[in-house]
Amino acid sequence: MADATEKVTRILNEAWQFTQIGGGEVVKDGEWLEVTEFPTTVHVELLKAKKIPDPILVLTSCTGIGESEWAFKTEINVTEAELASTAADLVFDGLDTFATVLLNGKEILQTENQFVSHRVPVKDHLKAGTNDLLINFASAFRKGREVEQQHEKLNLWNGDSSRLHVRKAQYNYGWDWGPVLMTVGPWKPISLEIYSLRITDLDIRTKLSETLDASIGVHFSMSAVQPVMASVRIKNPDGSLLIGQSSVKVHESPVQAHFTLSSGLFELWYPVGYGKQPIYTVEIIVTDEQKNVLDQQTQKFAFRRARVVEDELIDQEGRTFLFEINNIRVFCGGSNWIPADSFLTTVTTERYRQWLQLLVDGNQNMIRVWGGGIYEADAFYDICDELGILVWQDFMFGCGQYPAYNSFLKSVELEAEQNVKRLRHHPSVVILAGNNEDYQVAESLKLDLDYSDETSDFRKTNFPARYIYERLLPSVTEKFSDIHYHRSSPYSGYGKPTTDKAYGDLHQWNVWHGSQEPWHNWDILAGRFVSEFGMEGYPNIRTVDYWLGGDEKERYPQSSYVYYTQIMQAETLASAYRLWRRNWKGRGREYTAGALVWQINDCWPVTSWAIVDYFLRPKPAYFTIKRELRPYTVGMTRKEQKSSPDPLSAATFTLTTFVEVWGTNSTLSERKATLEVTSFDLHSEWTDKFAQEVVLAPNASTELWKGELPGQSVRTKLSDEVKTIVVSARLLDVQTKKVLGRYSNWPEPFKFIIFPDEAKVGLSVRVGSDGESVELSAQKPIKGIVLDVEGEDVQWSDQAIDLVPGDPQVIKAVGLKGRAVKARYLGDGTA
Repeated sequence: MADATEKVTRILNEAWQFTQIGGGEVVKDGEWLEVTEFPTTVHVELLKAKKIPDPILVLTSCTGIGESEWAFKTEINVTEAELASTAADLVFDGLDTFATVLLNGKEILQTENQFVSHRVPVKDHLKAGTNDLLINFASAFRKGREVEQQHEKLNLWNGDSSRLHVRKAQYNYGWDWGPVLMTVGPWKPISLEIYSLRITDLDIRTKLSETLDASIGVHFSMSAVQPVMASVRIKNPDGSLLIGQSSVKVHESPVQAHFTLSSGLFELWYPVGYGKQPIYTVEIIVTDEQKNVLDQQTQKFAFRRARVVEDELIDQEGRTFLFEINNIRVFCGGSNWIPADSFLTTVTTERYRQWLQLLVDGNQNMIRVWGGGIYEADAFYDICDELGILVWQDFMFGCGQYPAYNSFLKSVELEAEQNVKRLRHHPSVVILAGNNEDYQVAESLKLDLDYSDETSDFRKTNFPARYIYERLLPSVTEKFSDIHYHRSSPYSGYGKPTTDKAYGDLHQWNVWHGSQEPWHNWDILAGRFVSEFGMEGYPNIRTVDYWLGGDEKERYPQSSYVYYTQIMQAETLASAYRLWRRNWKGRGREYTAGALVWQINDCWPVTSWAIVDYFLRPKPAYFTIKRELRPYTVGMTRKEQKSSPDPLSAATFTLTTFVEVWGTNSTLSERKATLEVTSFDLHSEWTDKFAQEVVLAPNASTELWKGELPGQSVRTKLSDEVKTIVVSARLLDVQTKKVLGRYSNWPEPFKFIIFPDEAKVGLSVRVGSDGESVELSAQKPIKGIVLDVEGEDVQWSDQAIDLVPGDPQVIKAVGLKGRAVKARYLGDGTA
C-alpha cells in the first residue's frame, strides 16, 4: 500500500456473483452465477449466461425479471495497514434502483434513486482479511406500485403510472419507441476509498465579460479542517502552466482561489464550425506539512461565454430564444438523444464516440438529452466538450403529472444537486430544462395552471410538480452552477401556453400527428426554437433482417415499405431544416433559432423516429439533414397564388405558381456566389436556365430570387394542364465553380407525379477506379436515389439524392471494395 496518509481508491469490479432471491424460472434458489463484467445489470448477465433469449427477438420472455428480487455479492480484502487510516468509505456511484446494502451482515445503506450516488463511512464495519459485501435489489416495478398505493395514481403519457413515483430511467417502463425492460443491478462503479483527508467538492466557475476577459473562481472543500498545504494550478491544453498558485498553508474549508485573465491570454471554446475546442485543466494538490500528498484532483474546463437570449424581434410578435456563444449567435441544428441502449452498462465510451461523431459528421451542433432517460455518463459530456457539441440537458422527468410529497422532493433535491455539480464544468452544457412535456400534460388534462402565477407554492394543487420545476430545480441550479435554467421543454414563458410559437421553445408534432399538416407547411408551423419534431422511417434492411432472425421470407411487405418510409422521413425532415434555417435572417430577425429532430438514436432495433438506427446505420434522413446543415445551402419553395378580377365571381380567376429561392451562410463572413437555376419538364425536352451573382450575408439566410415558375402557364381553370416542372438551384463558388450547395424542388405531393420510364431516365451508376466512390448522372431529373450493395454495408457520404441532367454527383463509399451498386428511386417501378 502507498503511504498511510495518501488517499487510495480501489475499484471493486472483480469476483462478483448474482442470484435471483428465492429462485425462479431463470435462476434456481441458492444458485449463484458469476458476473462477467462490472458494473452490470441482471438482463445483461442472464443473456451472457444463456439463461434468457435475446430480448430483442423474444421480449415477452423477460417481463418477469423486472418483477423479481435479485442479489449481488463479492468479497473485499482489507489489510491491517489500511484499517489504520483515518477513514474508509464505500462509494456507490449508482444502484438501480431500490437496494439494501449489507457489509459483513450489517445493513449500511438503503437506496431509492437510480440517479444518486452514495458514500458510506465503513471503517468501523471493516475487519482485517475478508469482508462480505451483499446488495439486495427489490423490484422497482412492484415497489413503485406499492408507493403509488400509499400516495395516489397520477396521469401520464407512456408507461405504467407507478413510474411517476420512482426515480428511475422512465423509458424502462416502455415508450412508443422502446420496450418494457425493467433493469436492475449495480449499474455504476463501486469503490473503496481509504484516506486521512480528501477533497470533497471542487467547483470551477469561469465568467467571461462581454469583452471576453475572464475571471476564474476555484473553490474546493475538504473532509476535515486541519492545517495543510494546498496548490492550485491551471494548465493549458498542452499541459503547460497557464496560471497558478504555489503551495500555501490553509486552515479552513472551503478553500478559494481567484484569477483574472485578459482576452488573448487564453483560447476560447466554440461550438463545432465556429472555432476550436481547447480544454484546460485545474489541478489541486493537498499535502501535509511534510509534503506527503493527502489528495489531489484534476478537473477539465473551458473558457466560453454562453447566453440564452430572449430579445424582442423586428417585424414579428414575441421574442427570440437563441444561444449566443462568445458573442456569436448560433443557429442550433441538431438532434434529441435517448439512451443508446435498453441496457445502459453495455454503452462503452467508444460507442458514445461513434454516435456523437455521427452527429458532427452530419453538420449538427447541438444534442438534447431527453428527460425520460438518464443523466448521461461522464464520457458523453467529455466527448461533447471535445467535439464542440452544445448540450441541452433535461432533468429526468418526462410526460407525466409527477408528485411532490416530502420524501419524493428530498430524493429529487439530492439528485439535482449531485448532477448539477457533475455537469457544471462542461463547456458543452448550455441549458438545463426542468422536464420533458410535463406542462403539456398539464394543459391537456386542464390541471391548475395559471401561467401568470409566479408566487404560489403549488404543492397543494393538482399539478404539484410545478413546485419542482419553478422552485426546487431553479434554486439548485442557481446555487451550484452558472448554467441557464429553463422550466420545461417545451416552455414559452411570458404567461403563454407551451404551444405558443412566438416564445420559448416548441415541440412541433402537427406533421407526424396532431393536425397532420403536409410537410411543406413546416414554415407556418415554425417556432422560435423547435426542440422536437419528427417523422418515422424504417431502419436499414439489415436491421430488419436482424429482428426477423435472418428469415428473408418474413420481409414482405416490409421490403418495399423500407424504401418508401425512409424517403418520406428524409423529405419531411429535410424540409423542416430547410424552411426553418430560412427564418434565421440576421440580428433582430432570428425568427427560428434552432431545430432538434426527434431523434438521432434508438435504444434497440426498431422502426422509429430515429435518423440513425440502433446499429449506427444512418437512414437516408440523416443525409438529407446533413445537406441542409452545410455551411452554405440553397432553398426553394413553390406556391400557387390565386387572384380573382371579379370579387363576386367564383368562376373567373387566375392561378400563378411562384418560386422563391434563398441561400444560407453559417460562417461569419459574407460570401459571393453564383446562383444557377435550371428548370426541366419531366415529360419533354424543354429546359430553362439562368444565373446571377449573389452575396450571402454572414450568419444568416438571404433571399435571392422570386418569380413565376418557368415553363408553367398561368391557369384560368382547374382543369388546365399542370406541367411536371423540376427546378434545380445551385450555389457556385465565383472563382472555382465548386458547388457550395444544391437543391431540387419538385411538385408535391409526389404520389401524383407520373414518372418517366426507366429507359428515358437514363440513370448511370458508375463505380470509380478507386473502388470506393460512385458517380451518378442522369438524362432526366430523378428523386430520392438510395444506394445499396449485397453483403456488408457501406459507409455512404450521401443518400436520398436528387439528380438532374448536367449535374453529376460523386458519392464516397467507404468499404465498397469495387462491388456492384444497386440504386432505388421514386418511380423506378419496384414498388
